[in-house]
Amino acid sequence: MGSHMAPGNGIHNTLGDTANGLIQFVLTTLVLAFPGRRFFTTGVPALLRRAPEMNSLVALGSLAAWGYSTLAVFAGELLPQQSRHLYFEAAAVIVTLILLGRYLEARAKGRTGAAVQHLIGLQVKTARRLRADGSSDDVDVSALRVGDRLIVRPGERIPLDGEVTCGESAVDESMLTGEPLAVSKGTGDELTGGTVNGHGALTMTVTRTGKATRLAQIIQMVEQAQAAKLPVQALVDKVTAVFVPAVMAAALLTFVVWLLWGPQPALSFALINAVAVLIIACPCAMGLATPTSIMVGTGRAAELGILFHKGQALQTLHNSRVVAFDKTGTLTTGKPVVTDIVLQDGVSADAVLRWAASAEHQSEHPLAAAILQAAEAKELTLAEVTDFRMTAGTGIEARVEGHQIAIGGDALLAALGVDSPWCQQQGEALAAAGKTRLFVLVDKRPAAVIAVADPLRDSARQAVTALHARGIRTAMITGDNERTASAIARQLGIDDVIAGVLPDGKVAALQQLREKLGAVAFVGDGLNDAPALAEADVGIALGSGTDVAMEAADVVLMNADLNSVPRALSISAATLRNIGQNLFWAFAYNVLLIPLAAGVLYPLWGILLSPMLAAGAMALSSVFVLANALRLRRLQPER
Repeated sequence: MGSHMAPGNGIHNTLGDTANGLIQFVLTTLVLAFPGRRFFTTGVPALLRRAPEMNSLVALGSLAAWGYSTLAVFAGELLPQQSRHLYFEAAAVIVTLILLGRYLEARAKGRTGAAVQHLIGLQVKTARRLRADGSSDDVDVSALRVGDRLIVRPGERIPLDGEVTCGESAVDESMLTGEPLAVSKGTGDELTGGTVNGHGALTMTVTRTGKATRLAQIIQMVEQAQAAKLPVQALVDKVTAVFVPAVMAAALLTFVVWLLWGPQPALSFALINAVAVLIIACPCAMGLATPTSIMVGTGRAAELGILFHKGQALQTLHNSRVVAFDKTGTLTTGKPVVTDIVLQDGVSADAVLRWAASAEHQSEHPLAAAILQAAEAKELTLAEVTDFRMTAGTGIEARVEGHQIAIGGDALLAALGVDSPWCQQQGEALAAAGKTRLFVLVDKRPAAVIAVADPLRDSARQAVTALHARGIRTAMITGDNERTASAIARQLGIDDVIAGVLPDGKVAALQQLREKLGAVAFVGDGLNDAPALAEADVGIALGSGTDVAMEAADVVLMNADLNSVPRALSISAATLRNIGQNLFWAFAYNVLLIPLAAGVLYPLWGILLSPMLAAGAMALSSVFVLANALRLRRLQPER
């Protein structure tokens, strides 16, 4: 492999060789001038600022190969016959491979603005304003002021934050609390813009408008949290900040040494070896090391139902020291069902359930749907109901088959003047288990306690156990009450419980966990989880959740299987190891071959590494990195 045997496209001044050189010159110049232009517009200014980076090395390496080849085509007589080789393809390959790596990386990063657009879509555009004379008109929400009175019809979204001044209804506030049960609203109760009114008409007074509303604040939190994400290439950029100047210095030193002490023609040898150093040190392998591993890792994860919506999650998820879960719809199914029917002696379960379902048939409360579903599962026929009466916040009363049926919670017992130690004992036991209990009174005598609960996902306990096995602490952050949340945490073995929090509280809770324990991953599913998903170091959303949650998240579990959380951690760790291996190879390759390209073996054995072989070695290093990344396709995370 001596200088007299350097392979390449020799220029012999024939018509065919000249045409071939001109064609290569034109094509390579087009590649550098258009797709590769970004390297020069970024790398050259950085070089002039004395802060060279990877773009600078790409620009120098490709420009050196192009410049030497251009000299060989148009002024070949200036070079020795044996040195008239073309390296246009090396310049084109440099640009093509780096652009390919950046394209793959861009695809892996995902989109960040769609979540905010979904949230903005929940803002109401018009509202029905009540005039002083009792008439009403539709106005643009932006024209409303604090103190304006509005009418909200059944099924409509609440236009702005406010307070109920007239009417009763149940309002779906799941966008705030994540809880599937609608909240009863009456005079004096607070309303939040964007929530959905239930069955009753409401008159409200506006208390907050514009950016002061809770929905606007949620949008702002999502925007701020997403903007704070760190670039995935930070580590590589720090290393190349040292590597690139070192390579440039090595090429310059090579040129000077060969020019001063090399054999004749010294200028030709100096130029050839300096170009070889720049080409062989071109950071193609370094540019591909991260994005290729990310793409293969995300592809393998997708096969397992785990979508890494943003590529940087693969480099940050493995750093998580605590995984925090939302409760409703995440650890639980989000669909309340009847779990227990505790009976007084001599009372039939089917009879009580039939009477209760018949009475609840006229109610629109979410708990009523669970009782009706339980009756339907037992194929019970509903009876005729008369004298139906519902009291907001208390319960319902009705006459069924000659019996006076009353259903409700503690407020119902108090309203009817019922003092029952049995009800108290059974109710406390069910509440301690994290269940909502409804007392059923027949003719004003306690007959049964029906417990309604949101069932835990089958995979919840397994996922928490697997995370503990990896040395990761678990937490639950929920808008539910402390008693219910603590009961569920005990069942699952969750370490920390933060209950009774709204979206801004979830963000603050995540920040506290991060300060106390380290990097935090948050698992959620609802609109109310969007700010927390964006604030967490890694946000993980269930595919069964809302579109907003999935857009705000870094990772989406399409199969809604919580066991995918520890699997995602395994994929993250394996991918990061793969990236580390790629970067090690890329740098080791340069450390070993840069001296060879500089010609250290020439004094001993007369061996030189021509720029053509340097380009081949550079391509092989990229192939090695790609092959190593493809090993992730066979990854089998623990189940």
